[in-house]
Amino acid sequence: MEYKKLLIAKNEEDTELAAKGTSVYDASPECKSQSENKNHIKQSARQEAGSLITIISITIWVIFIKKAETTINPTTTTTTIGVSTTKIAMPTTSTMETTMLTSLIDSHTTTMNEPKLNRWKQNAITVAGGNGQGQELNQLNWPEGIFIDKNKNIFIADYFNHRIVEWKCNAKQGQIIAGGNYEGNQMDQLNSPRDVIIDEQNHSIIVADQGNSRVIQWLNQTQQILIHNINCYGLAMDKYGFLYVSDWNRDEVRRWKMGEYNEGIVVAGGNGKGNKLNQLNFPTFIFVDEDQSVYVSDRENHRVMKWKKDAKEGTIVAGGNGRGAYLNQLSEPAGVAVDDLGHIYVADCNNHRIMRWCEAKEEGEIVIGENVEGTKSNQLDRPRDLSFDDEGNLYVADDWNQRIEKFERIL
Repeated sequence: MEYKKLLIAKNEEDTELAAKGTSVYDASPECKSQSENKNHIKQSARQEAGSLITIISITIWVIFIKKAETTINPTTTTTTIGVSTTKIAMPTTSTMETTMLTSLIDSHTTTMNEPKLNRWKQNAITVAGGNGQGQELNQLNWPEGIFIDKNKNIFIADYFNHRIVEWKCNAKQGQIIAGGNYEGNQMDQLNSPRDVIIDEQNHSIIVADQGNSRVIQWLNQTQQILIHNINCYGLAMDKYGFLYVSDWNRDEVRRWKMGEYNEGIVVAGGNGKGNKLNQLNFPTFIFVDEDQSVYVSDRENHRVMKWKKDAKEGTIVAGGNGRGAYLNQLSEPAGVAVDDLGHIYVADCNNHRIMRWCEAKEEGEIVIGENVEGTKSNQLDRPRDLSFDDEGNLYVADDWNQRIEKFERIL
């Protein structure tokens, strides 16, 4: 009976020790000491293995970051991570030096992706003229300024035909809407019109009647001279209804409030002929943006100038490096337009091409007319003016080819 009691007690003790994760035979001091040594060795091994895993993980992260820094695209967000050197105490008698990735960010540089630039098919569609030089309704005679309305109708200053013609969208011929009664200075006549715009508020036609030194308005076949005695060339109107006119003889651009045609206000040039930043030399076509900044084709200075509202001098935004055909040059620039992104488009007349310039860039790029002058659909010959429709298609007055070309935007 006593033996059974001892056996039961031992079994109960074994069960209790088993639950604690040890053995009944570890109860002696000698066994206990051996067990502690074994546990210490196991723990040290685990710590060493854990430290090695940490070092390997850190090394992998450092290699990953280095590769990322060398392969990252310059137009995406770039983050420079600080790297410090730290000593990690190992359970052995020596220490090892390792490179660790810290959470400190030394600098953060972000480069925004540049917006996608518009491109156009290089083979144009002839949308007006193109039937030789002449005075028939399907012909043009040295087309100068053009205007595209919201319905994609094209208004053309038909210079040597002394008329303004409108070509409806997809029409085979135009219709005379001003002049066309031979060269003359009567109210129903024009003399070498240079430019034309449409006043969207009353749908009247405003013409730079250069040969008669006047700006004249046509509304339902009723004419009114808006400005007398001006050597007018280019026209523009801002969103507030102010009228801008370039004067090639006075080397200036003036602004008038519609209905108040006094002397006007000089908004560009007006300091005599010259090449200083406050001067112009034969200003031709002009453009006014949403901020009422005026862009002027400064023909004899072979540059395009931007005059901010109320500025005393302009800044060069295209050309300005003498006459030439390099990408930082222009040769007698003519028509000018600016898109919503602030890119400047110039009809580089004597280089037979359309250029795009970005402010603060030293060079422009050719967007139309990389080939020499000619009559093919991918060629131009003395482009005079340009304009865009609301879909971004580009229209060019191809002067010496007696046609208006439409270059479709690539979607």
